[in-house]
Amino acid sequence: MVRLFKVYFPVRTLVLAFSEALLIVASMATVIFAKLGSDAGSLFVYEKAYTKIAILTAVGILCMYYNDLYDSLVLSNWREAMARLIQALGALCLVMAFLYYAYPSSRLEQDILLPGIFVLAGLLALDRIAFLAANRIPRFAERAILLGDGALAPLLAAEVNKRPELGICLLGYVTATRTAQGGIHGLPCLGELENFVPLVQDEKIKRIIIALDDRRGRLPLESLLQLKAEGIRVEDGTDVYETVTGRVPLISLRPSWILFSRGFRISRGVLIYKRAFSLVFSTLTLLLSLPVMVLISLAIWLESPGPIIFRQKRIGKAGKVFVLYKFRSMREGANREGSQVPARENDERFTRVGRWIRRLRLDELPQLYNILRGDMYFVGPRPFVPEQEELCLREIPFYAQRLTIKPGATGWAQVNRGYCATLEDNVEKLQYDLFYIKNLSMGLDLFIIFRTIKILVLGRGGR
Repeated sequence: MVRLFKVYFPVRTLVLAFSEALLIVASMATVIFAKLGSDAGSLFVYEKAYTKIAILTAVGILCMYYNDLYDSLVLSNWREAMARLIQALGALCLVMAFLYYAYPSSRLEQDILLPGIFVLAGLLALDRIAFLAANRIPRFAERAILLGDGALAPLLAAEVNKRPELGICLLGYVTATRTAQGGIHGLPCLGELENFVPLVQDEKIKRIIIALDDRRGRLPLESLLQLKAEGIRVEDGTDVYETVTGRVPLISLRPSWILFSRGFRISRGVLIYKRAFSLVFSTLTLLLSLPVMVLISLAIWLESPGPIIFRQKRIGKAGKVFVLYKFRSMREGANREGSQVPARENDERFTRVGRWIRRLRLDELPQLYNILRGDMYFVGPRPFVPEQEELCLREIPFYAQRLTIKPGATGWAQVNRGYCATLEDNVEKLQYDLFYIKNLSMGLDLFIIFRTIKILVLGRGGR
């Protein structure tokens, strides 16, 4: 795994993206040389074809990313990958047509671009087939075992097994109790903790993932140190789960892990950065969206009686109550104070304008005022109403850690999972929020904004 923007990406996925960028360049270059022969050099020197191809490559990778072609579920599904690849190439043509109209100087000639797209389609399909085949070959994966059968073990097994791009082949697990040998998420029990060293040597294991619930007096430290000295990677299961999923596992979380972790430290410098970052981005977004906000306000006013702006109490940093502002998307009186009901699909309380602006997330635009006023950051955990916050504080362990920073208009949980309506949803949401608080940085904020734009463009997740 490679860490970028405080987020981990599988090496194989990054290699795939890099190879596909090279294929875009190779496709256009091949058509240029096939068409012009020895005169192709002049096109690169005098007409800056290399710059035009670089623009096409950047847009192409962006279109593939926005069509989820680097998502784990798509990477392992050939049919889905081919369908999305066609969509990505169609989007590439549309974006380039708009770009060429707006900036004619960036244009590649039609008799080069169109044949290049067809060549590219074939090469990308072959590249995806080769990638999928390589992921299925066990000898290309790192042989690993789970040391222990604690509560985290089945979660780790499930996450690793459904992500072949990680390059990890889980052979099984070593049980810590003689009674727990029934299997974990399809993995066989390979033996007991007392005699796991010969197993590691015989099976040529390269990675050991610790998944013990209670390690006091049970963790074979000397054996693990010996194996680590021999070049075998020994990793904590909590760290592996966080790396693979982008969330912190509550099921095995210990207070000491939070206390001694490198993250969860919010310094004065971080607070200054967060405030400055929020002011700059909220001001720019407000200026760009002002005409849209005026049109939305007019549409709400004309369609149904009631205020244009909806006000609702939310919980901020350290439990402080503030008033959140949104465009009203429901009929007046649909939610009385103290009886807030989460929005549902096809909710009858929505007005026609409200349904449209919620699906596009445009009802959130007035929150820019909350950000400018200092109630919220641009990026942070999503604020809840007091009743929901109190319930989560009572029922979910470590939930209070979520209130150590100001909430945000968008956040790591919002871009990674859908709408939260139940307590179980909020448990998973907290796992993402804890990951964000632990890894808080400018790079992660920029990555979240980049993914937020993707969600807004594609209209995903709104209710």
